[in-house]
Amino acid sequence: MTTPWHDHPLARELDTALAAVREAGLLCREVQAAIDPGAMRKKDRSPVTVADYGSQALVCRALGAAFAHDPVIAEEDSAELREPRNAALLDQVVALVGGRAPGAGVDQVCAWIDRGNAHRHSARFWTLDPIDGTKGFLRGEQYAVGLALILDGQVACSALACPNLGPALDGDRGDGTVVVALRGRGAWQVPMATAGPAAAVRVSAQADPARIRFCESVEAAHSAHDKAALIAARLAIVAEPRRLDSMTKYAVVARGEAEAYLRLPRDARYREKIWDHAAGVLAVTEAGGRVTDVLGRELDFGQGSELGQNLGIVATNGAVHAPLLGAMRDLGVGGA
Repeated sequence: MTTPWHDHPLARELDTALAAVREAGLLCREVQAAIDPGAMRKKDRSPVTVADYGSQALVCRALGAAFAHDPVIAEEDSAELREPRNAALLDQVVALVGGRAPGAGVDQVCAWIDRGNAHRHSARFWTLDPIDGTKGFLRGEQYAVGLALILDGQVACSALACPNLGPALDGDRGDGTVVVALRGRGAWQVPMATAGPAAAVRVSAQADPARIRFCESVEAAHSAHDKAALIAARLAIVAEPRRLDSMTKYAVVARGEAEAYLRLPRDARYREKIWDHAAGVLAVTEAGGRVTDVLGRELDFGQGSELGQNLGIVATNGAVHAPLLGAMRDLGVGGA
């Protein structure tokens, strides 16, 4: 099946990223489907741990095979997994990955995980979040696998797998969704679990600040909900915020199902990790939106594993970006 990006110089990179996050997303779906509700009541985090490591192993395996010299900045390494107290978890990870990579043993799986151990910026590297939204994963709700290629400090292509996001946010999960984006070319969505054509995605055209639909993190620790409520009041926003986990929020904005995603800093010292945002940022911008920090500065992915020069995140359809930044400035959000 011919893709809209087949003739682009980074077509191989995007094809590899898409295949990798699809495979990882299917592994995560398998683990999530087997979660025992009784274990959930005991706050057992082992399922997400297994899926997290398994996802990173599969994605780094694919990147290593296609682009052997590319560094990967990812969230996990195998050091803790190798500790004797985690032997059972390691066995589960190896079994899951081995089901998709026959013959892979402990050393091979751990080596794939550790491909994600780069920390410093380079001219070309990948950044990966093997499971973004761990609590959403454990609740059976939204989570994502985000992979992006960074070239000279800018996100060049990305694939964002949202296993529990169907064709519509409030509809059936179906085959899940992957939103892919290519700098300067556009953004598209494809089914995650099955083959299907790539359909272009576009942000909402809504320009009335009072009619903004915004989404924010479920976890109050991830974003300042109280500040978001003040911004909503300032702009006379009527709709209640949609709270959902993970980079799926970026997909929702890119598809026009919300006008804004706010990740407001609770602490002026905190800096966001690049793997939590890179894939989503490109999806929104290539769908016609805009993403900056809360002070209106462009995001700088050339600082290593953190967005060291930025504070918080504001992702919008573009039309409501200025009013949102203005409200934040008036309210002193982020010291603006």
